[in-house]
Amino acid sequence: AMVFQNYALYPHKTARENIGFGLRMTTDLTEQAIRDSVEDVAGTLGITDLLSEKPAALSGGQQQRVALGRAIVRDPDVFLLDEPLSNLDATLRSRMRTEIQRLQRELEVTTVYVTHDQTEAMTIGDRIAVLRDGRLQQVATPMTCYHEPANRFVASFIGEPSMNLLACTFDPDSSTFDGPIAYPATERLAAAAADRYRSTRATGSA
Repeated sequence: AMVFQNYALYPHKTARENIGFGLRMTTDLTEQAIRDSVEDVAGTLGITDLLSEKPAALSGGQQQRVALGRAIVRDPDVFLLDEPLSNLDATLRSRMRTEIQRLQRELEVTTVYVTHDQTEAMTIGDRIAVLRDGRLQQVATPMTCYHEPANRFVASFIGEPSMNLLACTFDPDSSTFDGPIAYPATERLAAAAADRYRSTRATGSA
Protein backbone atom coordinates (compact mmCIF):
# COMPACT_ATOMS: atom_id res chain seq x y z
CA ALA A 1 0.00 0.00 0.00
CA MET A 2 1.31 3.43 -0.92
CA VAL A 3 1.10 6.99 0.41
CA PHE A 4 2.35 9.74 -1.88
CA GLN A 5 3.64 13.28 -1.37
CA ASN A 6 0.33 14.38 -2.88
CA TYR A 7 -2.25 12.64 -0.71
CA ALA A 8 -4.54 12.14 -3.74
CA LEU A 9 -7.77 12.22 -1.74
CA TYR A 10 -11.04 12.32 -3.65
CA PRO A 11 -12.37 15.85 -2.99
CA HIS A 12 -16.04 14.87 -3.37
CA LYS A 13 -15.79 11.97 -0.90
CA THR A 14 -15.75 12.12 2.88
CA ALA A 15 -12.79 10.91 4.92
CA ARG A 16 -14.75 7.72 5.63
CA GLU A 17 -15.34 7.11 1.92
CA ASN A 18 -11.72 7.89 1.04
CA ILE A 19 -10.36 5.43 3.60
CA GLY A 20 -12.76 2.66 2.57
CA PHE A 21 -12.50 3.24 -1.19
CA GLY A 22 -9.80 0.63 -1.83
CA LEU A 23 -11.69 -2.04 0.10
CA ARG A 24 -14.83 -1.38 -1.93
CA MET A 25 -12.95 -1.62 -5.23
CA THR A 26 -10.70 -4.61 -4.53
CA THR A 27 -12.43 -6.87 -1.99
CA ASP A 28 -15.71 -8.70 -1.49
CA LEU A 29 -16.17 -7.38 2.04
CA THR A 30 -19.66 -6.40 3.10
CA GLU A 31 -20.46 -2.74 3.75
CA GLN A 32 -20.64 -3.47 7.46
CA ALA A 33 -17.20 -5.10 7.42
CA ILE A 34 -15.79 -2.12 5.53
CA ARG A 35 -17.36 0.32 7.98
CA ASP A 36 -15.92 -1.63 10.91
CA SER A 37 -12.44 -1.64 9.35
CA VAL A 38 -12.59 2.09 8.65
CA GLU A 39 -13.72 2.80 12.22
CA ASP A 40 -10.85 0.71 13.64
CA VAL A 41 -8.24 2.51 11.54
CA ALA A 42 -9.73 5.93 12.28
CA GLY A 43 -9.53 5.15 15.98
CA THR A 44 -5.87 4.21 15.64
CA LEU A 45 -5.12 7.47 13.81
CA GLY A 46 -7.27 9.62 16.08
CA ILE A 47 -9.55 10.90 13.31
CA THR A 48 -12.86 9.25 14.20
CA ASP A 49 -14.53 12.64 14.62
CA LEU A 50 -13.40 13.67 11.11
CA LEU A 51 -14.86 10.77 9.15
CA SER A 52 -17.82 12.81 7.89
CA GLU A 53 -15.63 15.68 6.66
CA LYS A 54 -14.43 16.19 3.09
CA PRO A 55 -10.75 16.92 2.33
CA ALA A 56 -11.33 20.66 1.85
CA ALA A 57 -12.37 20.93 5.50
CA LEU A 58 -9.27 19.12 6.79
CA SER A 59 -5.84 20.50 7.67
CA GLY A 60 -2.69 19.16 6.00
CA GLY A 61 -1.97 16.87 8.93
CA GLN A 62 -5.53 15.56 8.98
CA GLN A 63 -5.44 14.87 5.23
CA GLN A 64 -2.18 13.01 5.74
CA ARG A 65 -3.79 10.82 8.39
CA VAL A 66 -6.68 10.03 6.04
CA ALA A 67 -4.17 9.03 3.34
CA LEU A 68 -2.35 6.83 5.85
CA GLY A 69 -5.68 5.33 6.89
CA ARG A 70 -6.48 4.43 3.30
CA ALA A 71 -3.20 2.48 3.15
CA ILE A 72 -3.47 0.89 6.61
CA VAL A 73 -7.04 -0.34 6.13
CA ARG A 74 -5.87 -2.65 3.35
CA ASP A 75 -3.72 -4.60 5.84
CA PRO A 76 -0.78 -4.78 3.41
CA ASP A 77 2.44 -6.77 3.71
CA VAL A 78 4.53 -3.68 2.84
CA PHE A 79 4.01 0.09 3.05
CA LEU A 80 5.67 2.46 0.57
CA LEU A 81 5.64 6.03 1.87
CA ASP A 82 6.91 8.42 -0.82
CA GLU A 83 7.83 11.70 0.92
CA PRO A 84 4.52 11.75 2.81
CA LEU A 85 5.48 14.68 5.07
CA SER A 86 7.05 17.09 2.59
CA ASN A 87 3.88 19.21 2.29
CA LEU A 88 3.67 19.85 6.05
CA ASP A 89 5.25 22.64 8.08
CA ALA A 90 8.26 21.85 10.27
CA THR A 91 6.34 21.53 13.54
CA LEU A 92 3.68 19.22 12.12
CA ARG A 93 6.29 17.24 10.20
CA SER A 94 8.15 16.50 13.44
CA ARG A 95 4.95 15.38 15.17
CA MET A 96 3.90 13.17 12.26
CA ARG A 97 7.33 11.51 12.15
CA THR A 98 6.72 10.34 15.69
CA GLU A 99 3.22 9.21 14.72
CA ILE A 100 4.49 7.18 11.77
CA GLN A 101 7.11 5.51 13.97
CA ARG A 102 4.43 4.59 16.49
CA LEU A 103 2.14 3.17 13.81
CA GLN A 104 4.93 1.16 12.20
CA ARG A 105 5.87 -0.46 15.50
CA GLU A 106 2.25 -1.08 16.41
CA LEU A 107 1.31 -2.58 13.03
CA GLU A 108 4.65 -4.41 12.57
CA VAL A 109 4.55 -3.94 8.81
CA THR A 110 7.71 -3.57 6.72
CA THR A 111 7.86 0.05 5.58
CA VAL A 112 9.91 1.64 2.79
CA TYR A 113 10.10 5.38 3.43
CA VAL A 114 11.42 7.65 0.66
CA THR A 115 12.75 11.05 1.73
CA HIS A 116 15.28 13.75 0.84
CA ASP A 117 15.36 14.80 4.51
CA GLN A 118 18.26 13.11 6.30
CA THR A 119 16.67 13.92 9.67
CA GLU A 120 13.65 11.82 8.73
CA ALA A 121 15.88 9.00 7.51
CA MET A 122 18.03 9.02 10.64
CA THR A 123 15.14 9.20 13.11
CA ILE A 124 12.63 6.88 11.42
CA GLY A 125 14.75 4.23 9.73
CA ASP A 126 15.99 0.98 11.24
CA ARG A 127 18.22 0.77 8.16
CA ILE A 128 18.77 3.47 5.57
CA ALA A 129 19.82 3.32 1.93
CA VAL A 130 21.74 6.38 0.72
CA LEU A 131 21.46 7.06 -3.02
CA ARG A 132 23.23 9.54 -5.27
CA ASP A 133 22.04 10.13 -8.83
CA GLY A 134 20.16 6.84 -8.69
CA ARG A 135 23.18 4.83 -7.52
CA LEU A 136 23.25 3.10 -4.16
CA GLN A 137 26.05 4.39 -1.93
CA GLN A 138 25.48 2.56 1.36
CA VAL A 139 22.89 0.44 3.16
CA ALA A 140 23.30 0.27 6.93
CA THR A 141 21.86 1.35 10.24
CA PRO A 142 21.69 5.12 10.76
CA MET A 143 24.54 5.04 13.28
CA THR A 144 26.74 2.97 10.96
CA CYS A 145 26.20 5.46 8.13
CA TYR A 146 27.03 8.27 10.55
CA HIS A 147 30.13 6.77 12.19
CA GLU A 148 31.38 4.56 9.33
CA PRO A 149 30.38 6.20 6.02
CA ALA A 150 31.14 4.07 2.98
CA ASN A 151 32.55 6.96 0.95
CA ARG A 152 33.08 10.71 0.85
CA PHE A 153 29.56 11.45 -0.38
CA VAL A 154 27.91 9.64 2.54
CA ALA A 155 30.35 11.29 4.96
CA SER A 156 29.48 14.78 3.70
CA PHE A 157 25.75 14.10 3.35
CA ILE A 158 24.92 12.49 6.70
CA GLY A 159 25.05 14.65 9.79
CA GLU A 160 24.23 18.22 10.74
CA PRO A 161 26.55 20.04 10.62
CA SER A 162 28.24 17.92 7.98
CA MET A 163 31.55 16.14 8.55
CA ASN A 164 34.78 18.11 8.09
CA LEU A 165 36.89 16.71 5.23
CA LEU A 166 40.66 17.24 4.93
CA ALA A 167 42.94 16.19 2.08
CA CYS A 168 45.67 13.90 3.40
CA THR A 169 47.99 11.03 2.50
CA PHE A 170 48.05 7.70 4.28
CA ASP A 171 51.48 6.60 5.50
CA PRO A 172 51.36 2.78 5.75
CA ASP A 173 54.59 2.64 7.75
CA SER A 174 53.38 4.80 10.63
CA SER A 175 49.63 4.19 10.16
CA THR A 176 48.98 7.92 10.12
CA PHE A 177 47.16 10.32 7.83
CA ASP A 178 49.60 13.11 6.92
CA GLY A 179 48.23 16.47 5.82
CA PRO A 180 47.53 19.86 7.41
CA ILE A 181 47.20 17.84 10.62
CA ALA A 182 48.93 14.51 11.26
CA TYR A 183 46.27 12.11 12.51
CA PRO A 184 46.86 8.59 13.86
CA ALA A 185 44.55 6.13 12.16
CA THR A 186 42.28 3.87 14.16
CA GLU A 187 42.75 0.15 13.58
CA ARG A 188 39.68 0.01 11.31
CA LEU A 189 40.70 3.07 9.25
CA ALA A 190 44.30 1.92 9.00
CA ALA A 191 43.21 -1.48 7.68
CA ALA A 192 40.85 0.09 5.14
CA ALA A 193 43.44 2.62 3.96
CA ALA A 194 46.14 -0.04 3.74
CA ASP A 195 43.88 -2.25 1.61
CA ARG A 196 43.20 0.65 -0.74
CA TYR A 197 46.91 1.57 -0.82
CA ARG A 198 47.85 -1.99 -1.80
CA SER A 199 45.06 -2.09 -4.38
CA THR A 200 46.11 1.12 -6.12
CA ARG A 201 49.76 0.04 -6.19
CA ALA A 202 48.77 -3.33 -7.66
CA THR A 203 46.82 -1.68 -10.48
CA GLY A 204 49.53 0.88 -11.16
CA SER A 205 47.27 3.83 -10.44
CA ALA A 206 49.02 5.10 -7.32
